[in-house]
Amino acid sequence: MVTGTESSSASWRNRWHEIIFESDTPAGKAFDVGLILLILLSIVAVMLDSVAGVAAEHGQLLDVAEWIFTVLFTIEYGMRLLCVRRPLRYAFSFFGLVDLLSILPTYASLLVPGTEALLAIRVLRVLRVFRVLKLANYVSESEALMRAMYASRRKVSVFLFTVFTLSIVFGSLMYVIEGPANGFTSIPRGVYWALVTLTTVGYGDISPQTDWGQAVAVLIMVLGYGIIAVPTGIVTAELVHPGEKSVSGQACAECGAGGHRVDSRFCRFCGSKL
Repeated sequence: MVTGTESSSASWRNRWHEIIFESDTPAGKAFDVGLILLILLSIVAVMLDSVAGVAAEHGQLLDVAEWIFTVLFTIEYGMRLLCVRRPLRYAFSFFGLVDLLSILPTYASLLVPGTEALLAIRVLRVLRVFRVLKLANYVSESEALMRAMYASRRKVSVFLFTVFTLSIVFGSLMYVIEGPANGFTSIPRGVYWALVTLTTVGYGDISPQTDWGQAVAVLIMVLGYGIIAVPTGIVTAELVHPGEKSVSGQACAECGAGGHRVDSRFCRFCGSKL
């Protein structure tokens, strides 16, 4: 039998869950928009604090603002844990960890000065803008890209192994051809040059001086252009699949997870009924 107190508690949790986790209502959308503005303002404050001139003149004001932001985000994080029926599941989810990491650096700075610079991780929280601007369907597109990369992981691994093998072979060869006199002081140094050249980055801090070395360099450069197209083709082939169904803004009341399809009846993470 459900008592009046339990019913009131459930009603309170459901009402705040709808505001904090969902953006289908005016209150929920207003909450998310306000949260994103606070996140952006806090990131701007952190960036300004890293500028020596601004920090010297307005450092105290920026510190006060940072603590205000941190307290507000701490309250918001606590409310998120209270609104879900399985707070630990939300705490260890992607957004749960991001929410926690966005407030820890400020408290950690009391013990270890300088860690407040890590507050830039708050920019990850801006990902919530997908729900606010009704861009939930883009979440499915990002998931399709992740699935394609995961499906092609073995082919990409073989490709990377081949690149490193070629780098070792060419790096060793250049060490023999050029030698320490031309900057190739060791095989690892030669491997470094070969990898930079093979990937067409070309820093220019080391360059071959002999005719044979330059001939090998030309071969690596041409080979590099051919190699660039390989991983792109592998992942693109995995992307050629039917599109996913659209995604709703509904969030699970148990774990707080979002990104469910519009026809979903159960949470795809914890199995709870939506």
